Amino acid sequence: MERELALEFVRVTEAAALATGRLMGRGDKIAADNAAVEAMRMAFDTVYIDGVVVIGEGEMDEAPMLYIGEKVGAGTPPQVDVAVDPLEGTNLVAKGLPNALSVLAVAPRNCLLHAPDIYMNKIAVGPRAAGSINLDAPVEENVRNVARALEKKVEDIVAILLDRPRHEHIIKELRRLGVRVKLISDGDVSAAIATAVDWTGVDILFGIGGAPEGVLAAAALKCLGGEIQGRLVPDDEHDRERIKEMGLQDPEQLLLMQDFIKGDDIIFAATGITDGDLLQGVRYAGNRATTHSVVMRGLTGTIRFIRATHRLDLKPHFVARECSVTHKTPRFS
Repeated sequence: MERELALEFVRVTEAAALATGRLMGRGDKIAADNAAVEAMRMAFDTVYIDGVVVIGEGEMDEAPMLYIGEKVGAGTPPQVDVAVDPLEGTNLVAKGLPNALSVLAVAPRNCLLHAPDIYMNKIAVGPRAAGSINLDAPVEENVRNVARALEKKVEDIVAILLDRPRHEHIIKELRRLGVRVKLISDGDVSAAIATAVDWTGVDILFGIGGAPEGVLAAAALKCLGGEIQGRLVPDDEHDRERIKEMGLQDPEQLLLMQDFIKGDDIIFAATGITDGDLLQGVRYAGNRATTHSVVMRGLTGTIRFIRATHRLDLKPHFVARECSVTHKTPRFS
C-alpha cells in the first residue's frame, strides 16, 4: 500500500471521533456507537481503496453498516482487507471514562485474520519482551519470562486485564506473585497497545476479550514490534462452524503474529475520543475541535502522532446527531 494512504485512514478515524465526542458522558452507548459507525462509513467513501471489511460491527444480519463482508472505499485499487472498530469502548464514552478510541487497520487482500465476533483469549507484550510469552504457559512462567526480558523484578511488572469475573483466577495468581495489577472496565485494544508504549508503564496483557479487538491489537503491535498470541473461544458448534467458514480449520488453534497478519504491509490508525494513556480525547471550542491521532506503518515501523484542528462549520456531517442506524448491544464485554 502507498504510504500516502496513512493520512487518509487518519481522516477516517478522525471523522468517527468527531461524530462521537460530544456524546461523551451522556449515558447512551448505542447513540455513540451509531454516530461513530455512520461517520466512519461516510469517510471511507472518499478513500481510494477497494476494501472489504473482515473485522467489523458484526455480520450482515446484525449491523447495517460496516458489517463483515461489506465493501468500503471508492472501489479503486489497491484491494485491501479492513478491520474497524468505529468506537472501541462504547461504555467508556457513555460514562465519560478514559481510553475510548476510534480504530482501524488495513492490509492487502487476504492478509488479515478473518474472525467472527466472539471471544478470544489473549496475551500481549511490547517489543522488548517479544518472544518471551506463551499463551499455553502458566501465568507465573509468563510473568517471570517477561520480567527477565525487561530486566525488572517480578514485583515491578504491571499486568493489565479487563475487570471481569472470568479473570479472577489470573488476578489472584498475579497478586500472589506480587505483580502490580491494572484492571480496566473496557477497551482492550488500547490496553494491548499500552504494553508496547513506554510511558504507559504497562508490561503485559492477559485475559479474554473480543476477537475483533484481538486482530486490531495485533495490527498495532506488528507496527510497534510487540507480540500478541490468541485463541478463539467458541460458545457452541455454531461458532465453530463460523470460524471454519472464515478460513480456520481448527477453531481453537493457537494464533501467532503470522496468523493475525501475513507480511509487514499493514497500516494502523487510531483517534482518541476520551483522554487516555496513548491519546487525548476530542476537544471542542465553539465551531472548532481538536483531535489527537496515531498512525503506524508496519513496513517502515514509523509511528506518527497527529494533532489536527477542525472547522466544524465546514464539516457539518462530523457533528453528532440522531441517526437512523439500529445496532445490537455488543455480544461480548
